Amino acid sequence: MNNKRYIGIDLGGTKIAAGLVDDNGHILKKVSAPTLAHRAPEEIAEDMANLAKSLMAEFSLTPSDIEFLGVGTPGIANTSTGLVDFCSSLPFVRFPLVQILKDKTGIADVDIENDANAAAKAEHVAGAAKGYKDSVMITLGTGVGGGVIIDNKILTGCNFSAAELGHIVIQHNGRQCKCGRKGCWETYSSATGLIVTTKEKMLANRDSMMWELCGNDIEKASGRTSFNAMRAGDKAGKEVVEEYIDYLTCGLVNIINIFQPEILSIGGGISGEGDFLLNLINEPLSKFQYSARSDKQTKVVIAKLGNEAGIIGAAYLRK
Repeated sequence: MNNKRYIGIDLGGTKIAAGLVDDNGHILKKVSAPTLAHRAPEEIAEDMANLAKSLMAEFSLTPSDIEFLGVGTPGIANTSTGLVDFCSSLPFVRFPLVQILKDKTGIADVDIENDANAAAKAEHVAGAAKGYKDSVMITLGTGVGGGVIIDNKILTGCNFSAAELGHIVIQHNGRQCKCGRKGCWETYSSATGLIVTTKEKMLANRDSMMWELCGNDIEKASGRTSFNAMRAGDKAGKEVVEEYIDYLTCGLVNIINIFQPEILSIGGGISGEGDFLLNLINEPLSKFQYSARSDKQTKVVIAKLGNEAGIIGAAYLRK
């Protein structure tokens, strides 16, 4: 029986989630705490260490019983130095997160990775992309996250900033992005971007069913509002979804053309549309990718691990 144990920490802007993971990709126990991102980075790291120690205590484990502790963090995770070089959503600037966690937990082997890369790793080792050596994962959430696995290894680039796929521009001089550019893919294809489009269409169509679905409060519009309206036969809802799919597939085709992965998995809140979403994107993906006439095509699927991907991927960074 294999009793190896790993700890994965998924550090987010609002929540820190940690889990004890076994060698089969099963999370044995999860714990969490609010990030409270306005605090000093040392305080955030202290809470991360305390979550790890609480997991060890519950299972009567010592630091030497833990094979590895991994952290998926927003921003630039420099795996060669153990520093988070920069993070726009947390107060990390060249912050020595690895060394602090080693010191505070006593665990010898600790490393960090960008959170989207960690999620891609999870799908690669235990999810939808298991068994494929070349894969891409796209997360459609508050932003658009991306992780690329080539020959079973995370693509990090020369400065650990590779695969910021949400920041490819698909609309020149389009919507303003927080990164400083205009027209980034995530400003249109994230849940946030979809909600912006939904609100624009609602204001232009006061008789749309989307108003009823939101209780006549536009601020309650969500990423599912237009999809639900479309399914109910609402014309404006259908227009929102069609525009969204147009932007989404534009970015997906770009990524397929660049990487030609064996498999591309889609995660994040919007992936909850499942097969309905896949059926909408399959035709334009097949039509517009450069390799449309090749015998072998990228398989596009919904990611399997959901909210657990961050924890599993962080725990399995060494695998």
